[in-house]
Amino acid sequence: MLLGLRSAIYHAPDLDAAKRWYSKALGVQPYFDEPFYVGFEVGGYELGLNPDPGARLKGLGGAVAYWGVADAEATWRELLALGAKPVSPVADVGGDIKVGVVEDPFGNALGIIQNPHFKARG
Repeated sequence: MLLGLRSAIYHAPDLDAAKRWYSKALGVQPYFDEPFYVGFEVGGYELGLNPDPGARLKGLGGAVAYWGVADAEATWRELLALGAKPVSPVADVGGDIKVGVVEDPFGNALGIIQNPHFKARG
């Protein structure tokens, strides 16, 4: 049975550049840093960076991992300032839930969600 979301793994053809970009975007350094994989702990979940070109799915794909944020609009602006491209602007989808999607500089869809109905567990 599924236990819950644990990791989102993004393609990173330039692992050093991706590590620097995500360190800035996330405000943390990786907990796991090897030439074959870099992992960040983000609120109890993992964002992994995989440089293996064979692991790359073509295009942005249909699935998007949404990462929780306190302020979707502010996070959206910060990600764009770091070089991300807009895919779906932040929108209120009902119930005070706001979502948006950017494309990171490495071609991955990065979703953000501000959802007052879910509280992070410490």
